[in-house]
Amino acid sequence: MSYHHIPVMLEEVLENLEPQLGEYFVDGTLGGAGYTLALAKAVGHSGRVLAIDLDETAINNAKSLIADNRIENIVLVQDNFRNLEEIVHKNFGANVQLDGLVLDLGLSSVQVDEADRGFSFLKTAPLSLAFDKRETKNAAYLINNLTERELLKILNVYGEEKFAFRIMKKIINARKEKEIETTTELADIVSKSVPASVRYQKIHPATKTFQALRLAVNQELESLELVLPQAIKLLKPGGRLAVVSFHSLEDRIVKNFFRDQAKTCVCGPEIMICNCHHEPIVKIITKKVLIPSESEVKANPRARSAKLRVAEKI
Repeated sequence: MSYHHIPVMLEEVLENLEPQLGEYFVDGTLGGAGYTLALAKAVGHSGRVLAIDLDETAINNAKSLIADNRIENIVLVQDNFRNLEEIVHKNFGANVQLDGLVLDLGLSSVQVDEADRGFSFLKTAPLSLAFDKRETKNAAYLINNLTERELLKILNVYGEEKFAFRIMKKIINARKEKEIETTTELADIVSKSVPASVRYQKIHPATKTFQALRLAVNQELESLELVLPQAIKLLKPGGRLAVVSFHSLEDRIVKNFFRDQAKTCVCGPEIMICNCHHEPIVKIITKKVLIPSESEVKANPRARSAKLRVAEKI
């Protein structure tokens, strides 16, 4: 059975990408196929949409949607978007220039809701957190095999976890007794690691730990840093890149990359008069980051932390 969901900030993404008939787009994060289907409709039979996802479930679902709706202008690829340039050249040709590209860096609702994927700590499941089901170095592997220092680094850097040291120690002690194998086991360990005042707050105390492990397992931040320059390189002048992020680490990477690419001067601070003749590569379209409307957040609480940034290639 196929599924289709409305992605976060769809209206804002389409308004900023401005897809037209005959254009070529890439959805680097297929997910539930919401952006892909909307873009495919906008570019028509003469246009093309290349949709990429590591998750085999997402690819198979999109195949069903395409078959059910007799859509002929979508190309599906199971791969990591960090290989964007290679994927685009293989499917669209070496000389293609894209009209636009979208990246949605959040989990799809299906990934969260499917208990056996291990993305939710509210349901007992194998501790995986891997987008690619073939990945063997999943969250359980990291939790049970990393050194104290390595585990602490993941919690600090990827989770920005205030109680990282306490959580790390509790994990180390727990795994001496037995391997930590399920989502709820880990969530319980984390809950017992933090002060009681934090334990029963609105946001579950294991949220940042699971975020940190997911980012580490899938190398998400590293992939993001690799894909952004490839995306800009592949765009035609006037083409746009839209990125939807869901936490500060991702948003910071996107913000800083756009800012660096938009610089008109790269002279050092010691230079009084600019003589670098540097030309900006992009123009930032979203001078102020866009966030979901109140009505969208009310309809879909998972959208609450979404941030959209858009840049246009000059």
